[in-house]
Amino acid sequence: MKIVAYVYSDPLLETPPERSIWGWEVDWVYQDLGGRQALEQLFQDCQTDPPAYLLLRRFEELGDSVPQVWDRLVQLEAMAVKIIALESAVEPDDSILTRADLIQLLVTIQTEVQTQHRRQRIARGHSKNRLKTLPPPGKAPYGYRRGKDRYVLDRSTAPMVKDFFERFLIYGSLRGAVRYLEQRYGKKISVSTGRRWLTNPVYRGDLAYKNAAIVSSTHAPILSREESAQVDRLLRRNQAIAPRSASAPRSLAGLVSCQECQSLMTISRVTAYRKTREYLYLRPTNCPQKPKCKSLPYEAVLSTTIQRICQNLPQAVDQLVDQLILPDMGKIKAGIQGRSPTNKEF
Repeated sequence: MKIVAYVYSDPLLETPPERSIWGWEVDWVYQDLGGRQALEQLFQDCQTDPPAYLLLRRFEELGDSVPQVWDRLVQLEAMAVKIIALESAVEPDDSILTRADLIQLLVTIQTEVQTQHRRQRIARGHSKNRLKTLPPPGKAPYGYRRGKDRYVLDRSTAPMVKDFFERFLIYGSLRGAVRYLEQRYGKKISVSTGRRWLTNPVYRGDLAYKNAAIVSSTHAPILSREESAQVDRLLRRNQAIAPRSASAPRSLAGLVSCQECQSLMTISRVTAYRKTREYLYLRPTNCPQKPKCKSLPYEAVLSTTIQRICQNLPQAVDQLVDQLILPDMGKIKAGIQGRSPTNKEF
């Protein structure tokens, strides 16, 4: 019993499937990439030595339209070739074609074939747009508008987005940048939207498509390459800190723990009656001791922390520099002078 398979793949939409997808012992696989040469060869071979079964992924791979699919199904049925479509929505018993159910099967798969062909035409058009580096379908990101063949900066909203990025680059706080955008411009966005802005390739002058492909330098960016690298570094740094701590208005939020009870300390704010001045304290959140550990003045702890950093940071940097293996500048200088044209002997 001879079993063959036919598969059609559009190189703009997918990669050719592997031979193991059939689950049958296949004698020969006819494969087309964008054309129909292998399909024509299949029909020529069927006229001389027809197989018992023809395996397909879907019925629509036999043609580019419903009439083409119907014509080829009739030809295969006339040669007594039974067809099995593995991925078709038709029931398995109906996927094996005989003369009795051929017409009924066409009615069943007609909508399926039309829908699949329409989906492929749309996806093929999107793939061609990617090759031409045209923007993907849909609304342009905030700060841009759709031009003729690329995104164009929106003069009314692009400065607002630029200011948001600069605020984040200065303070490294996502929630702070979101609050600043609302206070300065009255533009309310969620924190998740702000994070999408920071990671969106469009603001860096690139295009991102549905298949995860990124095309670089397709339009005017709002973020430069240097600023984009700094944004990525800040986002990676903030991953090690709790989200609320990374974006909190206080520098020590979520970073201080009690030396006695090892409990994390939270910031408490106290105001005096009819006075605008406020007092900040650090107090343990889950102190198991009795009596509980006392609160600490926030400003005193912050000042001590800054002084300790100023003392320890230069020493840590010096240790890192000492551990680095630096090249011998004397040998490099001598080598350059030796290759200089003025040192050649004539």
